[in-house]
Amino acid sequence: MGRRLHGRGALFDTDPAGLVPRLVGLRPHQHRATPVEHPRELPYVLLAGGRGLGKSAVLGELRDAYKGHTPVALIDCEDVQFAGPSGGRPAEAWSPVSQALLVVAEQLAEPVTGAGRITFPRLMSGLVAVAAGGWGDADSERVRREVERILLLNEGGSWIAGFAGRMAGRVTANVVAAVSGTGPLVASAIEATLESFSDSFVNRRQQRASAWWHDYPNAGRDARRGLILLSGHFRAGGASREHAERYLVRALLADLNDAYAGVLPRMQRLGRPVVLVDNAQTAPGPGLADAVLRDRAEGVADQVVFVSGLRGTGHPALRSAVRRTLAEVARRSDWTPDPAAPSSRVLLVTLPPLSPDDTLHLVGAACADTPLPPQLPYATYRLTRGNPLGIVLLAESAAQNLPGAASLGELLTADVRLHDDRDGRAAYLELLDRLVPSDRLDELTVLAASHDHDSARALAEALLPDDFGPADVRALETRLLAEGLPQVPGRFVGDSFVRTLLLLRLHHRDADHGQWRRAHETLIRHYAPLTADDDPSRARYRLHHELAVDGAESAVAYLRDTFPTLDIRVWLRSLRFIASAPYFHAHDEEGHDFAGRDDRRAAVALGRTDAQYGVPEGVDPVLHLRVRRLLHAVWQLTDPLALPDPKVCDRLRFELEQLSNLRPAGNALLWRASRDWPEDALAGRSLRVPDDDEDEPDGEA
Repeated sequence: MGRRLHGRGALFDTDPAGLVPRLVGLRPHQHRATPVEHPRELPYVLLAGGRGLGKSAVLGELRDAYKGHTPVALIDCEDVQFAGPSGGRPAEAWSPVSQALLVVAEQLAEPVTGAGRITFPRLMSGLVAVAAGGWGDADSERVRREVERILLLNEGGSWIAGFAGRMAGRVTANVVAAVSGTGPLVASAIEATLESFSDSFVNRRQQRASAWWHDYPNAGRDARRGLILLSGHFRAGGASREHAERYLVRALLADLNDAYAGVLPRMQRLGRPVVLVDNAQTAPGPGLADAVLRDRAEGVADQVVFVSGLRGTGHPALRSAVRRTLAEVARRSDWTPDPAAPSSRVLLVTLPPLSPDDTLHLVGAACADTPLPPQLPYATYRLTRGNPLGIVLLAESAAQNLPGAASLGELLTADVRLHDDRDGRAAYLELLDRLVPSDRLDELTVLAASHDHDSARALAEALLPDDFGPADVRALETRLLAEGLPQVPGRFVGDSFVRTLLLLRLHHRDADHGQWRRAHETLIRHYAPLTADDDPSRARYRLHHELAVDGAESAVAYLRDTFPTLDIRVWLRSLRFIASAPYFHAHDEEGHDFAGRDDRRAAVALGRTDAQYGVPEGVDPVLHLRVRRLLHAVWQLTDPLALPDPKVCDRLRFELEQLSNLRPAGNALLWRASRDWPEDALAGRSLRVPDDDEDEPDGEA
């Protein structure tokens, strides 16, 4: 598998071969062939998932694994070079797709072991025709720069390379002279380009390539006319431009097919060419994929391995895609396209989170010379839920900040330096930069405290600008789903790791934590009782937020009073949900940051405050204190930013055992919880209610 990756062996394994080696026909990091799985038609592979799941890391590893062994190119569709034309080039002569084809071809052209440079005469001609559409008022220097870069796509690495380079310079001069003359600009540039193929030094393969454009629709077997039509369609924009771009993509693939044609090239080039596209949900990703898929559906064959990283999995254009989990493609993909659906030629592979063992290895590797608290790797897994980016950055923070930091919360708020030439920055801010849409960070920071659309609206009305209304809340919900974040009942932001980071940012937005308190107080009012027999879930939500602003008394009273009558399974869920309230370090009575590191929840859970605590009159003091200790124990042990305290785990077991004696009907469930919950907490798992089927136990009330 990849040398720097964990949990992705299904893509990289060599013996037996993983998915990508089976498609490329070459072992990663080696110049050794391996049998191909799809010898005739290849799937277009999309690695899908939310932010931080390692799509970019996988694509980078693939590039490193095959670079120098077989032609490989990697582009990031969110790179600034694809956002708009530069250097004075007008928009009518540029598009993200045309720019991507130029960048991809430049990388694929590089020589590899046993074989020289690949030339792209068809693509070169097409790109000159497209660029010429923007030379109407250009200065000769700009034209020269653009032409020289495009013409280099047709420069091989043979013994006549020097002569070919001089010829490219002469062609450049001819093109500049042609477009500076009085004749038709585009036609003159195309004529000068095509004339370069008639020179005696050009081999017959390139001469055949020069005629390729005569098959462009309505060209009448005239390559010059075909390129003029291509340029006009591109300048027209809309569907006409998409048509032209499709032929430019076809030209790239035809040049690659030509490079592999014949006995000698097939012997020299062991692996198929590889094109890697990161952030393929952004232009030029959709245009590239659509052109390739439509041509393959119409029988225009190619042998290029496309692997793209895609944010989210529910894009409408992928309705017919063949979907597989990573584990399902480890040995074979079982991919067969539907002839009637071009998108069925997509093999969409969802990248799963990493496992606890992967987390242990990643943290251990980053902190090889740093003594670690034994619970840190599993607490890291519980916090991140296996998000690779989160694990790696937390591990880096641990390597830089231990033993000074005493909890995951402190590792997140501590500065971490990721680049030698940049200052350190709080780890949680670095993570939010990569895990959350930057244009909606402020809104999500506030709305992360909410549980559904209605509570999000209440927060928006109270804390966000007036122009952020209910429609914007809906749009943000849709945006999160499109970004690949899960929908979880009981949480507006379904991903628990992202939600925790957003709440941490909310807590630290102002020195007195005023916005933090206002957010939770708004939700306390939102879930205020509506009637005498109000829905119990509203009470649990209200108590959850009261606990978040350090008001435990109401929660203790509710759990104490409902313990004798409420179904034990429901009571345990209520305890777990209320105690999932966020807690960010201790504060004094005035709400200011507490300088010490002692977790007051642990002190309460262990009974150290019982003697000073005043039990309310008229209640069973033993039950009241036991419930109070239990609530604070669960609160501490389920806090994703704290390391579980083994002493608190022991006390949790004891308190649940004692409660089981008070409810004969619920004795078995309480007894099992007394065994399962301490074990779950120490292992970095969510607390499981016995015989409960909930997947996200701390998400619902």
